[in-house]
Amino acid sequence: MFKFEKLAVWQKALDFADLIYTETRKFPSEERFGLTNQLRRAASSISANIAEGSARPDADFARFVGDASGSLYEVVTQSFIARRQLFLSEESCARIYSNADEISRMLSGLRGSLGD
Repeated sequence: MFKFEKLAVWQKALDFADLIYTETRKFPSEERFGLTNQLRRAASSISANIAEGSARPDADFARFVGDASGSLYEVVTQSFIARRQLFLSEESCARIYSNADEISRMLSGLRGSLGD
């Protein structure tokens, strides 16, 4: 088992990516290269940054955790755009936001534990 697999935030980030993939399947086909792609890439980047950073010294890991946070905030912003375009229901947008808020707190705690 890799070090990052033990991190609850990495596991939660995988679940979050699953949620984003599920929700974006409902988007119009013309958004395949627009918001669908952007949301999926940003969502999958969260867990990828955690995994990649975990193999680095703590100072570098903290930077990767910061990058994961940036990707998370990108998903939140894009989900608001998708909601305004009526691609996401209010309920779906709220579920994404709630999950993102929890992950954000977890990332902040992880970053703090790394001494950054």
